[in-house]
Amino acid sequence: MEKTTDVLPLTMNSSEKQETVCIFGTGDFGQSLGLEMLQCGYSIVFGSRNPRMSSLLPNGAEVLSYSEAAQKSDIIIIAIHREHYDFLTELTEVLNGKILVDVSNNLKIKQYPESNAEYLAQLVPGAHVVKAFNTISAWALQSRALDASRQVFVCGNDSKAKQRVMDIVRSLGLTPLDKGSLMAANEIENYPLQLFTMWKFPFYLSAVLCVFFFFYCVIREVIYPYVYEKKDRTFRLAISIPNRVFPIAALTLLALVYLPGVIAAILQLYRGTKYRRFPDWLDHWMLCRKQLGLIALGFAFLHVLYTLVIPIRYYVRWTWTNRTIAQSKLGYLTLILCTAHTLVYGGKRFLSPSSLVWYLPSAYVIALIIPCTVLVIKFILILPCIDKTLTRIREGWERNPKFSESALNGKTDI
Repeated sequence: MEKTTDVLPLTMNSSEKQETVCIFGTGDFGQSLGLEMLQCGYSIVFGSRNPRMSSLLPNGAEVLSYSEAAQKSDIIIIAIHREHYDFLTELTEVLNGKILVDVSNNLKIKQYPESNAEYLAQLVPGAHVVKAFNTISAWALQSRALDASRQVFVCGNDSKAKQRVMDIVRSLGLTPLDKGSLMAANEIENYPLQLFTMWKFPFYLSAVLCVFFFFYCVIREVIYPYVYEKKDRTFRLAISIPNRVFPIAALTLLALVYLPGVIAAILQLYRGTKYRRFPDWLDHWMLCRKQLGLIALGFAFLHVLYTLVIPIRYYVRWTWTNRTIAQSKLGYLTLILCTAHTLVYGGKRFLSPSSLVWYLPSAYVIALIIPCTVLVIKFILILPCIDKTLTRIREGWERNPKFSESALNGKTDI
């Protein structure tokens, strides 16, 4: 009696013929992908070097040897590490003309001279190799990608083969993104290895700000009193000076969260269109805004802790507790409040000659430069006469429509 499956198709009608997909490899990823595809109405056959020893496979899936499984489908997903690709050379005739989907990743960037997908294409020259699914984990498949990215990068030299793989991606509820030819496989394989890609610049910038303001405060509050007054104030290095640096860095980083948006608005007004790319440095800066905001929040939290540990000044305890950068308007409100607090905190001392040390103004004066610049430009941009034009541009209006026509012909950097 035939064994029944407890997995029901979710996307195909019972009257439709099930498409068969072969998966080489019975590991965690192969099993998770096979189960997901079964639930979406595909017929799955696994290829294994030891079919009889394979266990824990989804009910309804067939397990055969590599050669037998390859004859069952035109699409074969290679869920095997690159080190074990050699056996595929023995299946060259069977795999000829078939679509091989490479899902592998490496342990480190530039581990091999060529990408795994390109290496697979060299081993089986008669097959159509497509790179896909390597940015999706087995856990993401098991949880139906509810807590992970739904984007799947796809590349390959054969457009028809690539389209069939992208159709499978869509049927699984994921979003395929065509990255072009197989030459892009190297870049795609590096994505999972690039941890915290957007944190590098914010971390470096934060470190530079902290070091600069720390030594700036040391010169004013430690070295200067020692040189001219013979007073030892090195005790300020541990608590007092860091408690000045943290809010200054937080305010500066918060202003830097909104500065690229202001610059982008000015560029759009100048160009009269939204269909031109921003400079690379501005693109990268805008992608880092979330990280900059989170680091600013971290500095604000440290400032609160330091303030609560020692009674430096009772009225600075509420300085940054309302810092929230989840919403744009609330973020700007936070920036206004923090800037206003810094202005109130300094008061007349900002412009007083007596506050200068070796002609150096207070660190809070320097910290106000970027926030005040952002707020002044933002105030100008929200003026009705300018805001109306900017809103129209962001809705698709162009000052020079002919520019876009020439851009589509490859004359610009869209």
